[in-house]
Amino acid sequence: MRIGVPREIKNHEYRVGLTPAGVRELVAHHHEVLIETGAGVGSGIADSAYEQAGARIAPDAASVFARAELIVKVKEPQPAECAMLRPGQVLFTYLHLAPDPVQARGLLAADCVAIAYETVTSPQGGLPLLTPMSEVAGRLSVQAGAHALEKAQGGAGILLGGVPGVAPAEVAVIGGGVVGYNAARIAVGMGASVTILDTAPRRLNELDTLFDGRLKTVYATREALEHSVCHADLVIGAVLLPGAAAPKLVSRAMLGQMREGSVVVDVAIDQGGCFETSRATTHQNPTYVEEGIVHYCVANIPGAVARTSTLALTNATLPYLLRLANQGYRQALHADAHLRAGLNVHRGAITHPAVAQGLGLPYQPALAAIGETG
Repeated sequence: MRIGVPREIKNHEYRVGLTPAGVRELVAHHHEVLIETGAGVGSGIADSAYEQAGARIAPDAASVFARAELIVKVKEPQPAECAMLRPGQVLFTYLHLAPDPVQARGLLAADCVAIAYETVTSPQGGLPLLTPMSEVAGRLSVQAGAHALEKAQGGAGILLGGVPGVAPAEVAVIGGGVVGYNAARIAVGMGASVTILDTAPRRLNELDTLFDGRLKTVYATREALEHSVCHADLVIGAVLLPGAAAPKLVSRAMLGQMREGSVVVDVAIDQGGCFETSRATTHQNPTYVEEGIVHYCVANIPGAVARTSTLALTNATLPYLLRLANQGYRQALHADAHLRAGLNVHRGAITHPAVAQGLGLPYQPALAAIGETG
């Protein structure tokens, strides 16, 4: 199979969909890999490294899209990229479609096959292709929040860990999954007073054990959520409903009760955000102020540490990419229900129930869409 990797064009997105090590594995399985020139530069990977691994360098994105059967990316295709997709061409990337009707229309019109990293599941019930970027985003969320709390950045001028004689900052983490755990880990390490909220008692028990009493675990009733948010200096939104739009858990009224200059970091912004006042920002202009609260809502947080993120992402995606290339997408999806859960769009149909619900569009089951394996 001919696999194409274009350069990412989303604002300040420096990751790339495949490393030279990934190229080498694909070539060893007798596949051809096309890399757009400069695609890896933001992650510190030169064209020559890809060539040494066996890839061919394409002069531009149009050449990659025109020649490849399977396109591997990091972020959702931008409108110019949707326009280059061909009928039946396979796209393997993060999509986050539920809150993005414009992208959905572009993919449906392209008549392509779009498989989303973020809805591929595992036998253990996890999201293996989302996990590495959730780990990165969770850890970066506290780093970004701490910076935004600085007075020069519009914050209240509070140091997360405090100093002797001065209390540390109060950090509330909404959601105890991969993002929430990693955010709490960094915040605790920086000396903050951390509260993590979740609606799963079993998960709260696990977190209490993992942190050995170094943070507070709270069952996330509306009252508990409001209390924690209103008394926090930094709130991390770490809520995820796989494939679906994020629930708006923090209202404008709650923010109005926070100290002016406090900070919210909405890691759920890729799925629409979990704060009522959230709107997507970029690494170029990462924050804005609403209700006196600094909002950090960057939609591609892991892109800030592109090299780490690229290496971690390829480690996770490569086994699935090999299956798609070795077997062809139909056979691979038929054979693996967990990979099949990643199918969001197939030849003009939405094939993931939560995505269809979020977009208000008809849903076609994935097996019905892909038909017989042939």
